[in-house]
Amino acid sequence: MPELIEPHVRVRASFLEAVEELVADGRAYDGSMIGRWISLYGDRWADEAGFADFVGYLQADATPHAPRPTTHVPQSTWWLVEGDTYLGRISCRHLLTEWLAEFGGHVGYEVRPSARRQGHATTMLRAVLPHVHALGIDPALLTCDDDNVASRKVIEAAGGVFEDQRGVKLRFWVPTR
Repeated sequence: MPELIEPHVRVRASFLEAVEELVADGRAYDGSMIGRWISLYGDRWADEAGFADFVGYLQADATPHAPRPTTHVPQSTWWLVEGDTYLGRISCRHLLTEWLAEFGGHVGYEVRPSARRQGHATTMLRAVLPHVHALGIDPALLTCDDDNVASRKVIEAAGGVFEDQRGVKLRFWVPTR
C-alpha cells in the first residue's frame, strides 16, 4: 500500500530510476521541479553521500531561512512510496508570491511515468491535505494546464472548486480540512 513520507535516502535507487523515466518523458529541463533538482544535485546524487545531501536540501527547503532564490518560498516535499519504490512527489509552498497566486498555486505534484494512471496523484493529494492544513493553509490553491484532464480530475476528486482560467492555467481552491 503506498504511503506518503518525507524524502528519505532508502528510496535512492528507485528515485534515480524515476528520474530517468522523467528525463525520457521530457521533464528534465522544462522548468519543472525535477528539472531544478537535476540542475542542483543531478551530478552527485548517484552516490549515497550526494543523495543524502539532496534529501537534506529538501528537508531544509521547508524552513523559512534556508538559502533559496529570491523568487522562491519555503516549501515542504513528500514522496509517495510503496516499500522502497518511489512513485511520485508532492510539494506545498508555504506562501504565495504574485506569480504563484496567478499560475503556480500552493501544491504541485508529479507521478513517475511508469506509475501513472493508477490513482497515485489522487492518493498523494488527499494524503497531503492535512499537512497543508497544519501549515495554516485553507483552502489551498492548485492549478493545472487547461489541457491536463488527468490533473483536473485529481484536483476535483479532492474537492477542488474551479475559480477561473488565467492563460492556459485553470485555478482551483481545495479545502484542506
